[in-house]
Amino acid sequence: MIKTLLTYFIFLPTLLFAQEFTASVNETTVADNERFQISFTFSGSNINNLTKFSPPSFNNFMILSGPSQSTSIQIINGAQTASLTYSFIVQAKSVGTFNIGSASIIQAETTYETKPIKITVVKGKDKPQQKKNDSQISYDEIAKNLFVRATVNKTKALVGEQIILTYKLYKSILIGQLSPNQMPKYQGFWAEELETDKTINFKVEVVNGKRFEVGELLKVALFPTQVGTLEVTPLDLKIPVAMKKQKGKNIWDDFFGDPFNRYETVDLDFKSNIIKIIVKPLPAGAPESFNGAVGDFSFKADLSSTKTKSNEPLTLNVKVSGSGNIKLLDLPKINFPNGFEEYEPKIEEQINRKGRINGSKTGEYLFVPRVVGLREIPPLEFSFYNPSKGKYITVSSEPFKIDIKPGDKIASTEIVGKEDIRELGSDIRFIKTSYDDIEKRKNYIINSTGFIVASVLPFVLAIGFIGWKRRYDKLHGNVVLLRYQKAQKIAKNRLKLAKKLMDTQQHKEFYTELSSALFGYLEDKLHIPKSEFTLDRAANELRIKNVSDELINNLKSGAEKCEFVRFAPSAEKSAAKQEMYDEIADVIINIEKSIVPQKIGKGSYA
Repeated sequence: MIKTLLTYFIFLPTLLFAQEFTASVNETTVADNERFQISFTFSGSNINNLTKFSPPSFNNFMILSGPSQSTSIQIINGAQTASLTYSFIVQAKSVGTFNIGSASIIQAETTYETKPIKITVVKGKDKPQQKKNDSQISYDEIAKNLFVRATVNKTKALVGEQIILTYKLYKSILIGQLSPNQMPKYQGFWAEELETDKTINFKVEVVNGKRFEVGELLKVALFPTQVGTLEVTPLDLKIPVAMKKQKGKNIWDDFFGDPFNRYETVDLDFKSNIIKIIVKPLPAGAPESFNGAVGDFSFKADLSSTKTKSNEPLTLNVKVSGSGNIKLLDLPKINFPNGFEEYEPKIEEQINRKGRINGSKTGEYLFVPRVVGLREIPPLEFSFYNPSKGKYITVSSEPFKIDIKPGDKIASTEIVGKEDIRELGSDIRFIKTSYDDIEKRKNYIINSTGFIVASVLPFVLAIGFIGWKRRYDKLHGNVVLLRYQKAQKIAKNRLKLAKKLMDTQQHKEFYTELSSALFGYLEDKLHIPKSEFTLDRAANELRIKNVSDELINNLKSGAEKCEFVRFAPSAEKSAAKQEMYDEIADVIINIEKSIVPQKIGKGSYA
């Protein structure tokens, strides 16, 4: 009997600490604009074999962060107990009384469930006053110390006029490494990202009398392509915020707690403000040579030589330089007179993205004079609208006079009137009266493989050339089809270049080339002009071609990550670059496999 009692008292502490799974909140009455913590804790002698934690459905609440895990071990009267806690930071979506359902977990094939918790959500001003401590900081209070702001250098602009959009992060609290939730959408604009530092450099600014560390996240040049009130959607970021851990009610908590682990990280979402820009049309009275260029430009045209010979090529170089929508402008059209054979021009762009878009567009026009004499190419005109001066400006070149002398003629076959008479020998040779040898040799030649191949080959080559020429004319006569068929090849070449940039640790250039590969492929494959391209339009075109929603979502996700990661600190990691490269390459490959052929123009398909 005594032995039984001793055994009972020895194991009593263990029995007191039976397995238990409970739910708890730091407050049961909360404001609709305030975050709160809910924890699910499993306590017992063994937490090593816990599996399949299943949280409840937070239908009426937004999960701001979690689940985060923590463990603790206690020894009481020689008996050890341990606990594992899953914590969520949540915020109510609306006012009312709601139940947070049961969470479950499995331990040694036994399922444990928590009891539901009732939460009362009231308006912020109606929330019962509580004693505040350093750890109880509302989202509104955090937002006063951490926010994203979008600004533009002008809120009213003309179609094609350059607008500079800047996103900055303002902070006066500790934060972790930010990541994108949603990139802004520039509907109605042609957008060009400007150069920013690879890492965010913070500078001190005073806003409403308060000191902030301010870092530039993203800078974009916008060129409106349509009239009206246009909106740029917010830049949506997830930012980890370092906050002091909530103090326990037990006075021993601080004594036994880790003095070096006084902060916890909470992921919060932050959005910039919406940008609205009023866009007006360009004024009337545009000159005939105006092709949509808006900005401040210079223009020049040079001829490689004013003296030449017929059938010898010449080059006319045309260059437009300045600040404005360089990618969207067209070079002047050259009207070559009769007697000149012109070729497809070589167009090159040099874009500088420091502060704003400026640079140059150059055209190299190759042509061959076929007629002898003094010929003249009419003057070239380039017109643009200068917003700062408020007027159209036309710049003209001088006419190009060319003195063409007779050139070398193509060698022709001369007809020989007489032949040299040679003495073959003094002896008179025997004249054959039969032609057996000649017949045998003729039959041998005709039946030989070489003769047959030589006879058939010209016809095969001719048919092949005709087929190639027809396809060449078809493709080059239909630019849309040509771009469509070359889309994958061009994207593949750009991906190869991006791979080289990744291997040589050229971070900014790598992501720029990766974006060009994806967006260029979509523009060519879906026949969308650069000035009208948006991800939403590309997605709609892909749906028309029966591409799955899952693949379209992967496309959007990959494109937005690629655009954002250029300025995200994590983009320097090689693993992140490789992952992004693989993701974009997979998207292009899968779209190429999924796209359904459709007609493009007369007699051609895509």
